[in-house]
Amino acid sequence: MTRTGAQVGISSSLKNSTTLQGIVWMVLSTLLFVAMNGIVRYLGGALPAAEAAFIRYFMGTLFILPMVIKNWPGRISSNDTKLFVLRGLFHGIGVGLWFYAMANIPIAEVVAIGYVSPIFIFIGAALFLGEGLQMHRLFGIFCGLLGTMIILRPGFQEINLGQLAQLCAAPLFAASFVIAKKLTQTQSSTVIVGMLSLGCTITLIPATIIQWQTPTLAQFLWLTLTAGIATLGHYALTRAFQAAPITLTQPLNFLQLVWATILGVLMFSDPLDPFVLTGGAIILGAATFVSHRELKLNRQRNAAAAGG
Repeated sequence: MTRTGAQVGISSSLKNSTTLQGIVWMVLSTLLFVAMNGIVRYLGGALPAAEAAFIRYFMGTLFILPMVIKNWPGRISSNDTKLFVLRGLFHGIGVGLWFYAMANIPIAEVVAIGYVSPIFIFIGAALFLGEGLQMHRLFGIFCGLLGTMIILRPGFQEINLGQLAQLCAAPLFAASFVIAKKLTQTQSSTVIVGMLSLGCTITLIPATIIQWQTPTLAQFLWLTLTAGIATLGHYALTRAFQAAPITLTQPLNFLQLVWATILGVLMFSDPLDPFVLTGGAIILGAATFVSHRELKLNRQRNAAAAGG
């Protein structure tokens, strides 16, 4: 097959398969979020965690506000309003804890601990969204968690405040993602991301006022760049939620560990931990297996529908 033919084939597959679209959007989101992680790691603890998170979400709100206004659906139901408020509260507190963790422990470790979150996501999706947990998905979850445990090696190292902060953030992010999936049934991606930025900004105001420290111009510009990258990441994540079941997209989130490890080695001279590499290989293999299985099942369903 020529290169042009291959490109046409890929384009056709993307156009005809919402599952494949969800996979592509999810992989893109992992790359964007790790790029954001790198910037936050570079800034370190120069600013209080809540303040850094506030600036990031405030600027993110300004970035996406014109698109939110353009795509505003009119009157929003009281139920969706409650979901927006809850998501802003959960995610706002979680991101403050995450900024603290990023300033105090390695990038790969933050990402690895964050893999506790999918456990709560799968449970929430099964309980509140009616999504099933087929055997291949359960296998992928198990392998992902096994890889994470190999990386963390619980019982062989002390849990510091940075690790504890990330552990506490995990269920908050999980609740945020489950709410986002629910909102995709009635709201556009732009509105969901915009309301998240606004909700997090408002949630972080009290802690920011208490801990305020005037940022330098360089710090402000870096956090502005972080806001832009993170906003794109949340948009890609929301598009993934719209295109594919959350129980498919979440295993792909394990790819963040691979990108985080590479970034840590190249940019911050983090050592190559063999446990991190082993766990990452298990996680990547599980994510690849689940994605391949979902694509195969999706093709079979489409074929059956066409035949019917």
